[in-house]
Amino acid sequence: MKPEFKGKHFITLEDWSKEEIERLLEVSKLMKDKFLHNEDTSYLKNKTAFLMFFEQSTRTRNSMEAGIAQLGGHGNYLDTSGMQISHGESAKDTAVILSSYGHGIACRNCFWGIGNKYLREMAQHSTVPVMNLQCDLYHPMQGLADLMTIQEVFPKQNNIKVSIIWAYARSHKKPISVPLTQILLFPRFGMDVTLAYPEGYDLPDWAIEKARANAKENNGSFRITHNMEEAFKDADVVIPKNWGSWVNNQSTEVVDDLLESYKSWKCTEEMMALANNNVKYMHALPADRGNEVENSVIDGPHSIVYQEAENRLHTAKAVMAMTMGDK
Repeated sequence: MKPEFKGKHFITLEDWSKEEIERLLEVSKLMKDKFLHNEDTSYLKNKTAFLMFFEQSTRTRNSMEAGIAQLGGHGNYLDTSGMQISHGESAKDTAVILSSYGHGIACRNCFWGIGNKYLREMAQHSTVPVMNLQCDLYHPMQGLADLMTIQEVFPKQNNIKVSIIWAYARSHKKPISVPLTQILLFPRFGMDVTLAYPEGYDLPDWAIEKARANAKENNGSFRITHNMEEAFKDADVVIPKNWGSWVNNQSTEVVDDLLESYKSWKCTEEMMALANNNVKYMHALPADRGNEVENSVIDGPHSIVYQEAENRLHTAKAVMAMTMGDK
């Protein structure tokens, strides 16, 4: 791994140049190939990463723990409810101490208005790279894996039509970090991106403005629609996923009248039929089956969700190897 990446924080892909992201993807593909051929990847021998979780996790926790083990290092899983954070310890003190004990700090904190600020405060005081495992605004690990997956299926991304579509779900009030990351990232690679959502589920104005600027700078496009069928029509990739109404309503209540009024926003076979014949269905998982999506779609021939989930392992290894490694 090239030493110029050592110590670089991974909080949002907006802080990484397009060339740096392309390098991350090259290393991710190398990691995937070596994994498939059972080749040694002990680039972080005897190194330690602290994995802090304020919320539950399946793919993120296991991709990080398995990933650093495959890199020859060790991951300390930290449930923050069992740390002094629960008694009020500051982000500064946590970062200073943990960075003196190891070689990287990774954190998931999705609390609205808190998560990203917490990560940035840790980064300000840490002597090792701080990696964002999802906050209230960004999910760069997921975005990188999504981009890798799209590139595997569509070797040329210029002007492919990608639709990021709000979908109905009741499981919990989900962060906006996945769609926000996608609308900022995909236009940088020349994609034609459509963001579709019902009134009330807006993303921040600054993110919309940046997505438009990213599209203009990279010969892609970005548009917004409040019509679900329009978003599915002629799409090459559809990503129907729920997110909460955090921008307009900071209540933590999961089910409310606004949500219930949009039950029809669901990924069905009928909707998929509006897209291109070889359309690919993606989702960061876990999907709210039966609400966000029909089983016949997520388990059907257009779905690449498991390929997408597997790539979380290889992109996580690339990020850790490049930011924590010595060579």
